Amino acid sequence: MTGRSTPKTRILLIAAGLLAATPALAHHPMGGTTPATFTEGLLSGFGHPIIGIDHLAALLAVGLISARFGRAFTLPAAWLLAMVAGVGIHAAAVDLPLGEALVSLSLVALGLVAALRPTLPLAAAATLFAIAGLIHGHVLAETIIGAETTPLAAYLGGLVVVQGAIMAGVSLAAQRIWAGIAATPPAAARLAGLAVALVGAGFLATNLGAFA
Repeated sequence: MTGRSTPKTRILLIAAGLLAATPALAHHPMGGTTPATFTEGLLSGFGHPIIGIDHLAALLAVGLISARFGRAFTLPAAWLLAMVAGVGIHAAAVDLPLGEALVSLSLVALGLVAALRPTLPLAAAATLFAIAGLIHGHVLAETIIGAETTPLAAYLGGLVVVQGAIMAGVSLAAQRIWAGIAATPPAAARLAGLAVALVGAGFLATNLGAFA
């Protein structure tokens, strides 16, 4: 029992940290100004998914779900490809109404799947990741709109690297901590998923409240 307490405690601490965060948390690197150089674009790409708690929570959920399939790289790839497409769509001036609310809804969906659906089919998980990745990519692109080609490319590169690393890292860590997670997700993993869903619900209430 002792050997398993530490990993579970770590996951619960992560979940508590997510719940303690609020939608008022800074959402964009460099104060939201448009990156003008390669370095600024790269740093913005690295930082945006980390300081945006809704995006970070989504990456945690993707990693936890991917661990069940033993697909630490291939399943997150569905998110990454769709995320890049979302950035491109926004850069092409294609609007996504209520983008922030959709991000919150995707977070609720990812969290509930991580908490409640251990038997989700692989194809369904990949589809969920692609839809959520597209939405998140569209919203993440807001900070880069108007930038030149070089910082835009650097921003995309930063987004892909940091998000891929987080999702794969969480998935590999979960598989290592909980052998057989694909068959029986432990209670701590389910609690982490529930925490993600609650964070999404909090953001959703705030976003919808802004339209009231």
